[in-house]
Amino acid sequence: MSTTKRDPMAETLTGAYGRLHAYGPEFGGDEEGNHGLTNHGPMAVEVMVRRGLDIDVEGWLDRYVRRLAELPDTSEPIRPDEWGAALGRARRLPDWAAYFRHELTERPWSEVLGEWWPRLLPGIVAGSTHGVIRVSHAVRTLRGAAGVPACETLDELAHGLAFWAARYRALAGLVAPAGVLTPPQALPAITRLDDQSGFIAHRLDRLERSPGWPASLRALEPAASAETVPARLESLVDTAARAYLGLGHGSPVLLVHAATAPNAVRHVLPVLPTQQWLPSLTAAWAAVVAVVATYAPARPVPSAEIVRRYPTPSREDALQRAAEHGDEHVLKFADTAVEAYDRTGDPALLAATLHVGALIDRP
Repeated sequence: MSTTKRDPMAETLTGAYGRLHAYGPEFGGDEEGNHGLTNHGPMAVEVMVRRGLDIDVEGWLDRYVRRLAELPDTSEPIRPDEWGAALGRARRLPDWAAYFRHELTERPWSEVLGEWWPRLLPGIVAGSTHGVIRVSHAVRTLRGAAGVPACETLDELAHGLAFWAARYRALAGLVAPAGVLTPPQALPAITRLDDQSGFIAHRLDRLERSPGWPASLRALEPAASAETVPARLESLVDTAARAYLGLGHGSPVLLVHAATAPNAVRHVLPVLPTQQWLPSLTAAWAAVVAVVATYAPARPVPSAEIVRRYPTPSREDALQRAAEHGDEHVLKFADTAVEAYDRTGDPALLAATLHVGALIDRP
């Protein structure tokens, strides 16, 4: 009699997905669901499991789900020829989830993603960039799965795409890079908003009217070809993770996404058609510019000064300390910064994982 080998870690993750899918992607906020907080549960658990961190996942979930809101019921189906009218409508989020669940039972997940990625990409700032980030964590699980994907994992991709679609917000004035600056040169040169007050939606409204917005977008040197996009994205992620040392105090939580959003795009790139790579770089850079322009302080603290505060941890210790801290943003940033360290060997990136834990309160 043949037996199927169990994968306890995969079972832990699919079990967590199944538990979390009873809840919506946001909680709190006003009566319209605006200005709430994002449900990071699926993304954080994916990091814990993929990294094999020494953390009680079920116990972490027990604490985390107490703050979440249940996913509302569907209202009316989204029809394939009428999806544009539902784009960016937060109240249709349950309908979007149902739509993508159906799509992912009818076609391979990579085909569905390839169709919807270019449609959603102009709205990369959706939900403070959490749409693309949640999709990316689901894709990482799907890429690492052996055999037929678990239905819970496909559901997680459906929920990520649904959140991105329901919270879709395209930024006016978006232009492709056309300058001469490398990522380490272009990121510090991003023009900050004079008025960095209010919710992110209010800041983005002001950003679109700012002459510094298109100028900052253009300043980055364009990729020479689609084949050079992965390396350019890696440089962008490395730069943003390192920049957190000097900028993070300005908005410890929001500025994490200057690194995690382009890293999300980087992880999805291998399953996308090559013709989508250059637009993906443009969108990733736009996400970085939007976050830095609206939240980063005009005068960074010298990074070397921050690094001196922390004894350099090993990469394993950096990840474990993030797990022990327990905050979802600390976990996701540490995951991204350790990847950047693995590419560059720069110990400042490991110091950044400790710095984010010092700036963000433990849950």
